[in-house]
Amino acid sequence: MWGRRSCMVTIDAQVHCYERNHPGRPWVEALPGPPEMTADQMVAAMDAVGVDGALLISVFAMYRWDASYAIAAHAAHPDRFALIKPVDPNDPAVAETIDAWAATRGAVAVRIMMRPEISSDPADPGLGRVLAAAGRHSLPVNLMCWGRLDQAGELARRHPGTRLVIDHLGLPQPFAPPPPAEPFAALPSLLALAAHDNIAVKISGACTLSHEPFPYADLWDPLARIFDAFGIDRCLWGTDWTRATALLTYRDGVEAFRTTDRLSDSDRAMLMGGTLQRIYRWTPQKR
Repeated sequence: MWGRRSCMVTIDAQVHCYERNHPGRPWVEALPGPPEMTADQMVAAMDAVGVDGALLISVFAMYRWDASYAIAAHAAHPDRFALIKPVDPNDPAVAETIDAWAATRGAVAVRIMMRPEISSDPADPGLGRVLAAAGRHSLPVNLMCWGRLDQAGELARRHPGTRLVIDHLGLPQPFAPPPPAEPFAALPSLLALAAHDNIAVKISGACTLSHEPFPYADLWDPLARIFDAFGIDRCLWGTDWTRATALLTYRDGVEAFRTTDRLSDSDRAMLMGGTLQRIYRWTPQKR
C-alpha cells in the first residue's frame, strides 16, 4: 500500500526504544507495551511499513532523565532517528543540561513531562529556564501537558521565541482498551492554543482514541477541526506505538493516515513528514 507514495518522506513524530529491565540499566517504572523495543526492532517495524525515520524520545517512565539508551540507539541508526530528552524544570542546573544536550549528536528537542511535581504556574522560574535555554539553542520544547493546556498557552505567550509542541493532541490517551468515553472532551482547550504562532501539535497516538476499528472513521471530524485551527503546517503525525500495542498494530497506526480520503496528498505529505522536517530541522537519510 505504501509503495505508491514512496516519494513522500514519512517520519514518525514519536517512538520509544528501550531494553528489557536489567540491573545495568534498571527501569524506574514499567511502561505498558512490549518487554523490550530495541533500536533494531523499531527500525524493522518502520521498514515493514515504509517509515523513513522517527523522533526517538527517551522513555521517561523507565529512564527518567537518563537518555543513554536513546543515545546508543541513535548511534546504531543515526540515519533513522533524531533524539528528544526529558528535562527537569525543578533542577536548578537544567539550563546547563540543555546546553550539553544541544551539543549531543542527533539531539533535536527537549521534553517537559507536566506531572504534578512540576509547577502549574506559567511564571515558574524552572519552566522559564527550560524554555529560555531551549530557545537559545533553537530546540523545540515538547510538552506532555494534558489537563494543563491553558498553562501551555501562557508559556507560549511568555516565550514567543521558543517553539512549543503539544504531545498527543494534549488529550489523555489510554494504554489499553477501552478508549475514553468522550476522548475529545478537552478539544476546545487545544484549539484555543492555535492563536499562538509558536505552538504546534503532535497528532500522535490519535488512533487509540477511536471507538471504531481500523481505519478509525470517528477520528476524522475532530482531527479536521485541529487541522483547520492550526493549519496542517503546524501538525505532526506520530504513533507512540509501543505504548499502544494493546490497541493497534504499528501498521494500523501508519496506514490509517496513509489511506484516508480525508487528507489530500499534499496535506498527507506535510502531516506525515514535512512539518516535522521544518520544526525539528531534521530529515532521515534512508530513502
